[in-house]
Amino acid sequence: MILAKLLNDKVESCKLTYSIEESKIAIKEGFNPVLVVTNILKENEPFKHSWDVSSDSIAAYFANLLKAKLLIATNVEGIYNRKPSEKNSKLISKIDAKKLLTFKESSVDLKLPSLLIEFGTDCYVVNGKYPERVLSIIINDNNNYSFKYTKIIGE
Repeated sequence: MILAKLLNDKVESCKLTYSIEESKIAIKEGFNPVLVVTNILKENEPFKHSWDVSSDSIAAYFANLLKAKLLIATNVEGIYNRKPSEKNSKLISKIDAKKLLTFKESSVDLKLPSLLIEFGTDCYVVNGKYPERVLSIIINDNNNYSFKYTKIIGE
């Protein structure tokens, strides 16, 4: 909640919202909603408590409810075939969520691939240290970016 309020205070185009309905209204009004999800998660409990679920899966859940593009910003370029710090690790630019289910670990949580399959949606994983990359994916729909990222195909 603290980060949501900070973002809302610093970015004029943002508006704090506390429900899906408020978020949809904010979008119609030309704002970027900053959805505070705490109460919604307490009321609905869409996930069993598990180390397999993190903010990645929570973001997928809400992106599905809002019919929004899903982007996960991490501290690496995307999904790798092994830990990025290991020798000979390679960035995977595109991967099917079913294939990602076979990974024991990656830069996204373990529940995310199954949610992408269930929702029939794709996800972008990009290095959040570069805000211009995040914005480029959010704003553009051409899927032809000049930087490294991973697209997870959920359909």
